[in-house]
Order: sequence, then C-alpha cells, then structure tokens
Amino acid sequence: MNESNDIDSLRAEIEALRSENEKLRRRFPGVGGETVRVPEAIRPLFEEAQKTVGEYFSRLKFDPTHGTIEIDEQRYVLVRASSLSYEFLHTIRNLYADRDEKESFIIGRNFLFDIAHVIGLEDAHAFHNRMHLSDPISKLSAGPVHFAYSGWAFVDIHPDSRPSPDENFFLKYDHPFSFEADSWIRAGKKSDLPVCIMNAGYSSGWCEASFGIPLTAVEISCKACGDESCSFIMAPPQRIHEYLDKSKIPARQSSYDVPEFFERKKNEEQIEASLREKEVLLKEVHHRVKNNLQVISSLLNLQSSFIEDKAAKGKFYDSIDRIKSMALLHEMLYRSKDLSGIRLQDYLDNLVDSLLNSYSLVKGKVKTVIAVTVKNDRLHLDKAVPFGLLINELVTNALKYAFEGRAAGEITICLTEEPGDREHFYCLEVKDNGIGLPADISIEQPKTLGLELVAALASQLDGIYTVERSNGTRYSFLFNWS
Repeated sequence: MNESNDIDSLRAEIEALRSENEKLRRRFPGVGGETVRVPEAIRPLFEEAQKTVGEYFSRLKFDPTHGTIEIDEQRYVLVRASSLSYEFLHTIRNLYADRDEKESFIIGRNFLFDIAHVIGLEDAHAFHNRMHLSDPISKLSAGPVHFAYSGWAFVDIHPDSRPSPDENFFLKYDHPFSFEADSWIRAGKKSDLPVCIMNAGYSSGWCEASFGIPLTAVEISCKACGDESCSFIMAPPQRIHEYLDKSKIPARQSSYDVPEFFERKKNEEQIEASLREKEVLLKEVHHRVKNNLQVISSLLNLQSSFIEDKAAKGKFYDSIDRIKSMALLHEMLYRSKDLSGIRLQDYLDNLVDSLLNSYSLVKGKVKTVIAVTVKNDRLHLDKAVPFGLLINELVTNALKYAFEGRAAGEITICLTEEPGDREHFYCLEVKDNGIGLPADISIEQPKTLGLELVAALASQLDGIYTVERSNGTRYSFLFNWS
C-alpha cells in the first residue's frame, strides 16, 4: 500500500512540474504575440519566421546552479541594458574628458557599433545554419523576430523598404521600444545625438549575413533625444548618404555621422599606407642627398688635382672626408629598414673603414678597435651629422699626425653609458697610442680648423669634453643622448 502511495505521489509531482513548465512557456515574453510589423506583401514570411523563432526560444532553460542560460542547447547571457548604453557612454565620456563631448561620444559609438555588428553577423550565421535557412529574405525575416525575443527591440519595417541582395538594398524601420533609448529615458537623461548604436550595429550585421553584402545603419531620430520614434535607415555604405540626404533631418542635427564596420581598422590601414608612402619618399630624399654630396665630393677631388700647394690640397682632402662622412650617413639611412636611425656600431665601422681607405699609407699599420655598449644603439638623424663629423675629425687627426715616425699604432673608439643614475648620458672615448698632441697646441683656444670643429660639434651635441696627452691622445666626451 505504501509503495502504491509513493508511486501516486511521484506521478502527481511529475504532473505538477509539467503543468508549471507549460505555464512558464506560456508566460515567456513574446510567445503568441506580434514581434514585428512589416508591409503586407512580406507578412507571410515574417509570420513563418515568428513561428520558427518562437519555437526556438520556447526551449529556454535557466540553471543558476551552473550559471547557465540555454536555448536549444545554445548558451546565452543576460546583460543589464544600461551598462551597454547610457552608463557605457557616460564612462567613455569620463575617460576621454580631455576631448570634447561629441568626440568622446563617437569613440564610444564606434566601439559599440563594431561589437554589435560582429554579434549580429555571428548570431545570424549560427541561427541560419541551425534553422536550415537559405533564402536571403527568410534569413532576414528571422532577424527582427530574434531581435525582439532577445530583448533588443521591437521592429517596425516601413513599406518603402527594398530588401534586395545587391547595392539597391534599402531598409527603413523603427524600434519603438529600443533598449538603448529606454536606458537613457529611465535614467532621466537626454542626449544631443542618437544613442541606439548597438541596435544599428546588430541589425546591420544580421542583414549583412543574410544578404552577403556590406551594410551599415544610421539612426535618424531617437527617443533619447526627444524625438517621437527611434528610426533607422540601412543601406550599403557607398549609398547610405544618398538615402540620408532624402530623409527628414531633425532641426537639432545638421548632418548624419555614418558608422562603418571596423572604421578604426580602415583608418589604421590608410595611415599605414600613407606612412609607407612617406617612407619611400624619405628614402628617396636620403638617396638624392647622398648623390648630391658625392657629386660635390667628386668636384672637390677634381679641383684638387689642379692645386700644387700641399697644404691647400690637404685641406681639400679634409673637406672631401667630411662630405663623405655625411654621404655615408644618408646612404645607410636609404638602405635601412628603420628610417628613425641607424645602428651606431655599423655606422662607426663603415666610417672608420672609409677613412682608412683615404689614408692608404697608414691603413696596414694602424689597428682600429670600435666598441659600442649602450642600450639604445640607434643613431638618430638630429645627432647623426654632428656625431659623424666629430668622429671624422678625431680619427682623421690621429691618422695624419699620431703615428709619424712609427711603424704601427692603434686607434680605439668606445661608446658606453655613464654609470650611476644619469640616464641617457653616454661617454665617448677616442684615443690613440701615438706621439700625443704637441705641447704648444691649446685645446681651450685652438688655432686649427679641425680642433675648432671638435669644440663646436661637442657643443652642438650638448656635450662636454676633456683631453689627455699622456701615452698618446685621449678625447673623452659626455653627451646627453636623450
């Protein structure tokens, strides 16, 4: 008897659960009611879509113990409406307080539009596949119904709409109960610009997936602005302005700002293309400067052949070496992948090698050691010319005078970072083990052009320097390299 009572009790509980489940199904928002208003000509398609989407959403399952909401084995999430509208845009405005209000609004709008457009695209693809929809109009008809069931908005499509799978696509529609405008109204706030951004992005994404053509949507009136309705126009991006120009613009607006999907990406691509073009032009400038310097060097070399005075001819050769040091810099920048500068080690290696070739009589006798041990080993253009000329003067002086009467010698160039907390300060040492500077040469009041240039170039580089005369000559420079 007890066993029979238990079975009857279980059956009663099962029946009660079934009854409760049916009540919940009937209470599910939108079931049995109209979810979209459309022109009579296409009403049958949307009525069929309402049945399809309604059946899909009737399989709703809430499971808070696992934190899941599922519909037909697809997982969904609930998000508070205002956090994606009024509150989101308010936070963006605070983050970009240094910009004017419209600019900060557009930053937030672009972000919301892109996200919603992607969601609309992917929701449409998933739903089309799951419901086995293939015809563009059938795919589109599921969109507004799905839109209503998922809480975005009710859709009222105007009779003059032309949803065709080509560049003539045109859709005009209202969202009488848009969640975005509603969030502003509930917050007691009024906007100067239309706020139903995600509605525009999602609906254009769904229609784009349905028809296989790029589409965008623009809200032309908005309840959050005090207008009677939230109205939209959707069309291909290249034709949207044509339809907007024919629409009735509210008095508060002088024009419409059209969002484009991933507008930031397109802008970045344009900037990158412009940058590449400028890099090509800049490389060409460096190439031409190098060629012009080589022409000047060649002219000086030709002129020197007519000069018999050795001292005068030597000054010509010194000038040629200075020009070559600058030409080398432009040649390396022309060949570099990074136009912001060239590697110090590479430049010094090439410059010293060029000077050794100019003084072929000492090339086999003089050993050179070049060591660059700094974190930022890039030589930027603003410092490159004076730095190159400074090295040119010091190495040239050593090659010309330091090893007279000697069979061999060594020139060492070291660039290191200043120890301690003095950030961006570099130490340059150029030394030789030659005969040393004559005692009658004053560093403070130099009488030769070469030493005058050394002082001037060090000053140009914001540096100070000292000279030691024991065991050869040693120049030590301290630069602020920032």
